[in-house]
Amino acid sequence: MARIIAGVASSHVPAIGAAIDNKRTEEPYWKRVFSGFEKSKEWMEDAKPDVAIVVYNDHASAFSVEMIPTFALGCAAEFPPADEGWGPRPVPVVKGHPALASHIAQSVILDEFDLTIVNKMEVDHGLTVPMNLVFGSPKEWPCPVIPLAVNVVMYPPPTGHRCFMLGRAIRKAVESYPEDLRVVVFGTGGMSHQISGPRAGLINSKFDKAFLDNLSKDPKKLTRIPHLEYMREAGAEGIEMVMWLIMRGALDDKVDEVYRFYTVPASNTAVGHIILENKRKAAGKHERKLKLKRAAARVKADVRRG
Repeated sequence: MARIIAGVASSHVPAIGAAIDNKRTEEPYWKRVFSGFEKSKEWMEDAKPDVAIVVYNDHASAFSVEMIPTFALGCAAEFPPADEGWGPRPVPVVKGHPALASHIAQSVILDEFDLTIVNKMEVDHGLTVPMNLVFGSPKEWPCPVIPLAVNVVMYPPPTGHRCFMLGRAIRKAVESYPEDLRVVVFGTGGMSHQISGPRAGLINSKFDKAFLDNLSKDPKKLTRIPHLEYMREAGAEGIEMVMWLIMRGALDDKVDEVYRFYTVPASNTAVGHIILENKRKAAGKHERKLKLKRAAARVKADVRRG
């Protein structure tokens, strides 16, 4: 069956995408940001997921105030990069996985989550920037992607608890899919930031680091954070962090924290990043190493017997 092996959370600051597209990643200001993702690229190269489910929020590219789905699942065969006002980003077209996406939609809707099924959608920096940060800038993305757009732009956004439980439902759906697939779930957005009003530029590193700690150790505590606390402590756009809870809900209760990175600022935003592996995935890697050692030992024994 398919299985979720890990979760990846990352900010999706649009200026990061601009730095990539304009080849400014080696400038001192940006190099400290991008250097924090070098280990993540190595991890992703080793993990080699067959599919990525990317939870992100649309920034008035695919949706507008005329239609605002709370949860929208992309079931198309491909998702072109959106024109966000200065032309589409020079990134590959995102290839979907319609079979798994449709299976997830059926399973999750029958579990009483009212998803919007989207068969045509452009994706913006909310999805493509995190992919650049962990996959680099390839000519083609290395695996199919299932986009899950979440409304955290217009009130009311979903609660952290609802997001966490949706992650649980997505895990159930993935594990009932018959094909043997290794799936990574992305949670994107955040961390603390506010882009307008008297508090524009707000960054609360204490809140961010506590959130990262609890994402690993006590995610249930995070599900109880009300909207008002996100806005008060992390800024108006800090509510994006509820999307990380979809990723966390899709994982085991106990996980291994593989890597964490945090820096401020990037543009006017705190940049946070974490990789969490299901323990059984780590155990699987250990078992594979043991099998390889045993196989090598058998080969040596055969050679000695001649």
